[in-house]
Amino acid sequence: MNYAKRRDWKQPVNERLKNLVVKEGNFNVATTSAAKKQTIPSGGWSDLWKKEDWWAVWLGIGIVLAAIIFWSFGATIKPIGLSFPGWSKFAKATAYLKGNAGYFVLLYAVFLAVFSLAVKILGHRLRHFVPGFTVVFIMSIIVSIFGAWDWAKKYFLEAPLVALVLGMLIGNLLPIPKWLDSALRTEFYVKTGIVLLGATLPFTLIVQAGAVAFAVASVIAIATFFTIYWAGTRVFKLDKRFAATLGAGGSICGVSASIAVGGSVKAEKQHVSVAISIVIIWAIVMVFLLPILIKAWGIPAGPAGAWIGASEFADAAGMAAAVTINEQAVKTFTLMKVVGRDMFVGIWAFILALISVTKWEKREDGTKPDAREIWYRFPKFVLGFFLASIIMTVIIASLDPAAVKVVNAQVIAPIKELRTWAFVFTFLSIGLTTRFKELTAVGWRPFAAFTTGVLVNVPLGYLLSVLLLGQYWNGVK
Repeated sequence: MNYAKRRDWKQPVNERLKNLVVKEGNFNVATTSAAKKQTIPSGGWSDLWKKEDWWAVWLGIGIVLAAIIFWSFGATIKPIGLSFPGWSKFAKATAYLKGNAGYFVLLYAVFLAVFSLAVKILGHRLRHFVPGFTVVFIMSIIVSIFGAWDWAKKYFLEAPLVALVLGMLIGNLLPIPKWLDSALRTEFYVKTGIVLLGATLPFTLIVQAGAVAFAVASVIAIATFFTIYWAGTRVFKLDKRFAATLGAGGSICGVSASIAVGGSVKAEKQHVSVAISIVIIWAIVMVFLLPILIKAWGIPAGPAGAWIGASEFADAAGMAAAVTINEQAVKTFTLMKVVGRDMFVGIWAFILALISVTKWEKREDGTKPDAREIWYRFPKFVLGFFLASIIMTVIIASLDPAAVKVVNAQVIAPIKELRTWAFVFTFLSIGLTTRFKELTAVGWRPFAAFTTGVLVNVPLGYLLSVLLLGQYWNGVK
C-alpha cells in the first residue's frame, strides 16, 4: 500500500526505496543490526500519534464525527462536499467553479488543516508540504472537471483514473521539486479515504459479506503465495526470504505486506525494495487491464469489484480500478480487499517469522518471533474503517425512515464526496511518484517469479468472484 516517495532522483531506485522502507513505511522493517537478538515490535502508546497509519484513523473518524455533530445541530458539511456536475460545454464547469469558489477555498482549507496537523506531528516540514498540497489540490480540481466531461464519461475516464494518468505523464516527463514531493503522501491519502468509505457501508453488510470475502481471500492468498514462493525458490533459485517477501506482496497486501513480511523474515533491504518495485509495476498494469476486461466481458459491477479486490496488489490502485466501474464495485472491492485481504498482514508476518527462525536460520542467534507482531503489523486503518461503519450504522438504526433520508443527504453524501477527493489526491500522488524507467530496473528473475503468482491470482480471482460467487456479489448493494 506504500508507494515510493521520491527524495533524490539521483539515487538508484533500490537505494531510494530502501530509504522509504526504513524511514517512512508504516511498518518498521526489521533492518536490525547484528547486535539485536529479538524481533520485538517498537512503539507503544506513542504509535497513536507517531504513525501515519493511526493518523489516517484519527482524521477519517474526525471528519465523520464532525459531519454527525453538524447534523445534530441542524447544520451540514454538504457545502464542502463538492462534485462537478456533468457537462458538455466547458462554460458549465467554469460556472460551477466560480459559483462555488468560496466553498472550494473552504474545502482546501479543511483538507490542508487536517493533513498539515498530522504531517507536522509526524515530523515533516510544513514549508514544503503546504505549497506541495496546494498544487495537488489545484490539479485535483482540473482532473475533476475533466472527469465530469460527458466525453470522458463515455469512455469511462473517471477523475481518479485521469489523475493517475496525468500524474504519470508529468512524473515521467518533468522533474518533481522537493517541496511538491513532500505532499505526495499516497498511503496517507488512501487510508484516510478508506476510513471515510467505512461510513458509507453499513456494518451489517460488512458482517454479512465479510465472511465470504475472508474465505475467498484465504484461498487466493494461500494459492498465490505458494506459487510465487515455489517458483522463486525452485525455478528461479531465489533466496527463501526473498521469495517469501515477493509472495507476501503478491498475495496479501502489496507493498505493506512486502515490508512487514520482509522485516519479519529478515530479508535483505535490497530484496524488500525490489519486491516493492514489482508490486508497483503490476498494480499499475492492473489498474488499466482489469477495467478493460470487465467492460469487454460485460461483468456486472458487484462481481467486478470483488474480482478487482481479489486480484489487485495495492489498495490505491485497486480503488482506482473500482471507481471506473461504479459505487457498487467500490463496495465489493472494499469488502474483498480491505476486509478480506488486508487483515492477513499481521498473521502472515508472525507465521513467516516463526518459519524463518525455526526452519531457515542455521545458527542460533537468540532471535525469536513475538506474538505482538500480529498486532504491530495489523493495518490500523482497517480498525478506522470498521469504526466509521459501526458509528453510522448505529445512528441510522436509531432513526425513523424520514430521518434516515436526511442523514443520507446531509451526512453520508458529503462524506462520499470528501472520500472521492482523498482518492484523487492518492492517484495523483501515485502517478507523480512513478517512473517507469526505474521501476523496470529490478531484474528478470524476481519479476518472473512474481508474474507466476499473477498468472494464478487473476484467473483464480475471476473463477471465485465472478463465475462461482457472481450472483452473491451482484446482490451486495
